[in-house]
Amino acid sequence: MNKYLIYVVLLAFNSTANAALFELGNAKVGKEMHENNCVSCHSSMFGGNGSEMYTREFHKVTDSAKLLQQVRSCNTNIGLKWFEDEELHVTRYLNDTYYKFEK
Repeated sequence: MNKYLIYVVLLAFNSTANAALFELGNAKVGKEMHENNCVSCHSSMFGGNGSEMYTREFHKVTDSAKLLQQVRSCNTNIGLKWFEDEELHVTRYLNDTYYKFEK
């Protein structure tokens, strides 16, 4: 199998998986969860409302998989004990509001 075909197949799989990621989340629920659990920490780190966490020039999150990974990392590090569906709600909200990765 040539390298180009493998790349196309992997790209298609990744795009489908990313689309499903956002479809499973509810941005309205994610916004509420974000406001209740994330804003105070991010505000203390960056001042204001903390949205600079998402809009700074050299942010760590560069695609939807890394966005979910970062939400999961915060969930674990802070001890929120969110379930996977709750992580997806916050991921969807953050993507819709700040990142705008393809759905």
